[in-house]
Amino acid sequence: MPDIFAVIADGTRRDILTVLLDAHVSADSRTGDVSVGEMVTALGLSQPTVSKHLRVLRDAGLVHVREDGQHRYYGIETGPLEAVDDWLVPFLGADLAGGLDAASGAFAAWAGASVPAPIRRAAESLPDATDVASGLGRAVADAQHRASSALHDAQSALDERVIDPVRKRLGR
Repeated sequence: MPDIFAVIADGTRRDILTVLLDAHVSADSRTGDVSVGEMVTALGLSQPTVSKHLRVLRDAGLVHVREDGQHRYYGIETGPLEAVDDWLVPFLGADLAGGLDAASGAFAAWAGASVPAPIRRAAESLPDATDVASGLGRAVADAQHRASSALHDAQSALDERVIDPVRKRLGR
């Protein structure tokens, strides 16, 4: 399987994934699948270019294909993107304190902010706000990642146990 990061590094492939994601979450779409022709129109690219990129996305497991006569319809598969999400989460709360301290001071000076002495003393007695914010940011990013993973797992289970059998019975 190709390296997922190399696959999504290409802007055209990210644009295709965005079109497929929009169709997947659209209330107007019955299946969430998009024809190659619809992608050509949406992206303003040639059919061979779109097909070439779809092949790379299919080989990486990021899309599935459904054939209907001469037409091919593609849908998004978000599972492989979990590796990207897992890798990215630790960076979301990265400590940027040094840059933020300097920027905050410069902004306060530029804005002419004056903080009353009692409030300034109280603020100075607190732990470093950037440390608190950084820790909070990491905790929020981690909680968001866990919640997103749980929702993804629940959606997958719902699709597998309810939606797919219903689609199969309806012939879709």
